[in-house]
Amino acid sequence: MNDFSYLHTNCFEITVELSCDKFPHASELPAEWENNRESLLLYMEQVHRGIKGVVRDGDTEQGIANAIISVDGINHDVRTG
Repeated sequence: MNDFSYLHTNCFEITVELSCDKFPHASELPAEWENNRESLLLYMEQVHRGIKGVVRDGDTEQGIANAIISVDGINHDVRTG
């Protein structure tokens, strides 16, 4: 689903798997958090990187729906909402 969402929508989803155990016991969760806390928090900070904003008409200042945003070197256009 992640690949489909990225390729066909403006949604970028991730799945983070920390071990082979899909359903760890609750008693194991504090240790998993401690082992991965710094990496996960640093990763979460990265969501603030990139280009953000509103595409507006230069004359009316109204937002432009379905404008296509392209970035050189990235082969994935995004449409505004």
